[in-house]
Amino acid sequence: MNKKILDLAIPNIISNISIPLLGIVDMALMGHLESDDYIGAIALGSLIFNFIYWSLGFLRMGTSGFTAQAWGRRDMPETIMVFSRAAFIAIVMSIILLLLQRPIEILSFLVLKGETRVEELAMAYFRIRVWAAPAALGQFALLGFFLGMQNAKLPMVVLVSTNIINIILSYIFVMKLEMGSDGVALGTVIAQYSGLFIALFFFRKYFGKLFKYWSFRAATQWSKLKNFLTVNQDIFIRTMCLVIVFSIFTARSASADVMTEGEDTILAVNSLLMQFFMFFSFLIDGFAHASEALTGKFIGSNNRKSLTRTIRLLFIWGTGISIFFTILYLAGGNAILRLLTNNPEVISNSKPYFFWVVMIPMASYVAFLWDGIFVGATAGKEMRNAMLISTLVVFFPAYIIMGKFMGNHGLWLAFILFMMARGVTMSLWSNRAVLSKVK
Repeated sequence: MNKKILDLAIPNIISNISIPLLGIVDMALMGHLESDDYIGAIALGSLIFNFIYWSLGFLRMGTSGFTAQAWGRRDMPETIMVFSRAAFIAIVMSIILLLLQRPIEILSFLVLKGETRVEELAMAYFRIRVWAAPAALGQFALLGFFLGMQNAKLPMVVLVSTNIINIILSYIFVMKLEMGSDGVALGTVIAQYSGLFIALFFFRKYFGKLFKYWSFRAATQWSKLKNFLTVNQDIFIRTMCLVIVFSIFTARSASADVMTEGEDTILAVNSLLMQFFMFFSFLIDGFAHASEALTGKFIGSNNRKSLTRTIRLLFIWGTGISIFFTILYLAGGNAILRLLTNNPEVISNSKPYFFWVVMIPMASYVAFLWDGIFVGATAGKEMRNAMLISTLVVFFPAYIIMGKFMGNHGLWLAFILFMMARGVTMSLWSNRAVLSKVK
């Protein structure tokens, strides 16, 4: 079973590491320009797309869970039907985003407040990067399908290729052509379409034969479509809560409310420190993605023994990884900060908050692993309820109370408590959400 976990987890880890590395490179490129306004612009601009793409993350998660369960039942016709439903939703949502891009921009910057120059740069970043939406959403459906079919190597090739292209183009556009944050946005657009074409090539090569099972009637069967939409609706609500927490975190980082005397770079500080969370999260998510495929497979085949063993082994791996990252951040945090930026003011102002970064691995890994397991079990309702409690009962009260007295420390404390609450609530509901689905 360890081999099965690692066969799925390692390609996902390689894929996921390339994602925070991309964010780190973007921040490093901006951090070596003449002004930290560029760091703030990337943070605010990326926040908009985090909100959009994370809220539509059900396209990948729902596709993965339903495909894995169909694969476990050896129901090949249903696997292609699941993909068809996801692809249709991706196309519709892409059209909506492009048509409404101007209202989205206006609304976003009414909510997100930053200095005038930062907002101007972030708006320009948004207007370029929004054209990558069709490619990004198309990849969601394709990569979720690949993973549900128990193939983590294809997503790895697609994501790593996409991010390598993105890093190379961003470097050229920023450092050689001096395009600033606009160069990062343009690099992202080109890279996303490159990734989409690579994914479509793999889809046709390895799974094109499944289209012999395709039929319009099966693809639009209301009972199946309703179930797909219902589960994805719950995942959508869950993800919206997550996006709201991250949005508030970034928005309040740009607010004077979290600043203390002499600290006028909190947005840049928190943006840099959040890269540590992102790096850990994408690595532990490699095991979470493996759990999606394996959980769905064993529920589909009604194999309780393999399911419970998989869950136990996943948490053993997760504990070990979290301990490793805690030690890494304790020992090498300062060196990593200096790799991200050579701005002495940002580095100096980051140090008082770094102990929150050290707490991240142990406080959050349980939530990440249960997320993957619940997705594989298509336990959307339980995921939704756990996230609502963690957001409304834990994060908001903690931020309102602690933020008032502790400033930016209160913001970080609320975030840590939020991650811990997610792990606790899903642990309490795991029997009902997952194990009850198998005999």
